[in-house]
Amino acid sequence: MTQTASIQPATSKILDLCNRACILRAHAVRMIHRSRASHLGSCLSMADLIACLYWSTLRIDPVHPAWRERDRFLLSKGHGAAILYATLAERGFFSVAELDTYCQSGSRLTGHATSGVPGIELSSGSLGHGLPVGCGIALAAKRGKLPFRTFVLLSDGELDEGSNWEAILFAPQHQLDNLVAIVDYNKIQSFGLVKDVLDLDPLADKFRAFRWAVREVDGHNMQELTEVLDSVPHEIGRPTAIIAHTVKGKGVSFMEDNLAWHYKSPTDEQVKIALEELGVML
Repeated sequence: MTQTASIQPATSKILDLCNRACILRAHAVRMIHRSRASHLGSCLSMADLIACLYWSTLRIDPVHPAWRERDRFLLSKGHGAAILYATLAERGFFSVAELDTYCQSGSRLTGHATSGVPGIELSSGSLGHGLPVGCGIALAAKRGKLPFRTFVLLSDGELDEGSNWEAILFAPQHQLDNLVAIVDYNKIQSFGLVKDVLDLDPLADKFRAFRWAVREVDGHNMQELTEVLDSVPHEIGRPTAIIAHTVKGKGVSFMEDNLAWHYKSPTDEQVKIALEELGVML
């Protein structure tokens, strides 16, 4: 009886996080379909990561989004904005109904993450900027003796940008153990496979050589994600890099590992199939 009682809460939490990730995926499918937008595959690959962050890891207050001691989350891969907006709406930063305006004329929910939206810390989309800005925020927190942490979610393709590697050098030099870089390593970027465009491997070893504390995880295993994200920093005095191995288009069979879904928006019939596979009818 004691053993069951100790296991049940964790199991319930993991199931809840998985369900939330499915809801976020469903929102992204509908939003991108409605607006005839793109980057759905990128949204789906990060759904589990962002669900874990916003319902388990981040210290935030949707009622007071500017709370001084809140953790900061920066979506460096700003083209995945649809699922971040869905997350913020479901988390209570603004109305879920507003998601229907995504990429519509006059909407504040633009195609790339925009700081005018409650909960968005940084306008992003021009790749390679999130981690350098995150370094500055983390350094300011250190010098101001503030307790918040800064989490930056990057795409693998944007690691082609030299600005990221300057930031990767900078963070350990300043002992930014309040900084967490999460790489959505889905192995596909805008024009092909990462290994064919500009091979990053061995990515974890590169971060280790730059003096980061590194963890590699299955980016769709919620148990692994909660364990690694909820326990940062992993080494005092070192920034944390989490290499999350993910699948582009995860959760919808015909989108998985398919470069086309970096750009395409689904048809009416494809939306129906996708929502059925996700088990969510919004």
